[in-house]
Amino acid sequence: MIIDTTEVQDINSFFRLESLKEVYGILWVLAPIFTLVLGITISVLAIVWLEREISAGIQQRIGPEYAGPLGVLQALADGTKLLFKESLIPSRGDTRLFSIGPSISVISIIISYSVIPFGYNFVLSDLNIGVFLWIAISSIAPIGLLMSGYGSNNKYSFLGGLRAAAQSISYEIPLTLCVLSISLLSNSLSTVDIVDAQSKYGFWGWNLWRQPIGFIVFLISSLAECERLPFDLPEAEEELVAGYQTEYSGIKFGLFYVASYLNLLISSLFVTVLYLGGSNISVPYIFVSEFFEITNKAYGVFGTTIDIFITLAKTYLFLFLSITARWTLPRLRMDQLLNLGWKFLLPISLGNLLLTTSSQLFSL
Repeated sequence: MIIDTTEVQDINSFFRLESLKEVYGILWVLAPIFTLVLGITISVLAIVWLEREISAGIQQRIGPEYAGPLGVLQALADGTKLLFKESLIPSRGDTRLFSIGPSISVISIIISYSVIPFGYNFVLSDLNIGVFLWIAISSIAPIGLLMSGYGSNNKYSFLGGLRAAAQSISYEIPLTLCVLSISLLSNSLSTVDIVDAQSKYGFWGWNLWRQPIGFIVFLISSLAECERLPFDLPEAEEELVAGYQTEYSGIKFGLFYVASYLNLLISSLFVTVLYLGGSNISVPYIFVSEFFEITNKAYGVFGTTIDIFITLAKTYLFLFLSITARWTLPRLRMDQLLNLGWKFLLPISLGNLLLTTSSQLFSL
């Protein structure tokens, strides 16, 4: 049987084309994920630099200024230093729990970014249960802290892990009730639908005005979930040396450091999405030019860029408030922390949910 060489060449070219299509398909799936991870990394570096500059301004001292222009590369230099430092493991600790703990804390937070709508139809995964996916996944992070504290074979670390678990349980319930109130107003659990519901009525349609009590409870609870001052009891250096991260060094310590800022960023993003209309620029019309109204309706790259800029601008506003609170407010005691969560925020959030449900029923 004689086979023509042109047929062989055609078959080879066909298989090459099919393999190229498969490669392009894989790249098309991975490109948004890599883009999101790159953006998150840059945002964390920016937050670290902002915190150092803001804290320096509050305390009237000089912040980072030598590593790059205005010290913007200082966080990158610190991360590189931690990457090459030796990672020590306690000789009598549980090696597996000690090593897995930091990874669980970081991965559980990164997954939550997949449901954030940074712009109009610009979201990695539009799920029907987007907000509750964030709550469910964020509850896994304290498990990583508890594993780290237990695996360290250190009393201070173990106490820090137990505090992290207790604090997470105490403030997740008011947080969830506030999210449930927003879902009732928007008739959806999807983050995209919640943003769209706020954009229908412009500036006064933001949930900030319809849920002022829920906004305050959500803000306090999210700060407690991030373990930021005045709620940083799991790593209180005056009591627990450094809490659950006492025995950590090198890149594993760096993962805890990154996880805290990732959690702070995702909490600020959800404040923007749930209460400030997301990428919606509908501020009072006397301050809005026709330029922003046109970009709101744009579907191209330029419109998406404007949407991302608006979302990040609102997000960094709350990051500024969180950073300022850290350097101005004193730390609470553990009993005060738990009393605030169980005796004040929980009843208030329950009452807010009851009022929201009643108003929705009467409006039918």
